[in-house]
Amino acid sequence: MIGTPDVLPDTLTSRWPELARVRWRRGGLPLRVGGWCLGQRTVQGITLWQTVFLAPGSAWDPALLLHEHRHAEQFASSAVFPLLYVWESLTRGYSRNRYEADANAWAARRVERPQPTNLSPGA
Repeated sequence: MIGTPDVLPDTLTSRWPELARVRWRRGGLPLRVGGWCLGQRTVQGITLWQTVFLAPGSAWDPALLLHEHRHAEQFASSAVFPLLYVWESLTRGYSRNRYEADANAWAARRVERPQPTNLSPGA
């Protein structure tokens, strides 16, 4: 019902340390409920407060992980965020929900960010 705990690969948390600040789970009822709300069987990911639920078997896709992490930040920013998110979805639709647009843009900026090099000055 609530999925099983999962741990991100070190390669992801070393590149995007912010991903280590949320809990990750595989499977669970929240994925089904999210899917039902969108007229689908399930979704690839859904965030509830500081826990991200990922579909079993879904790849460790940085864009998806960062997108869901952004939702965790949105939850942390306001106690009424869940109501605001639902209101946006009801009045504007999922694809035009400003919180989805924000999470998509935020994740895209981080995926495109150049990876730091470990070169010392003068090397």
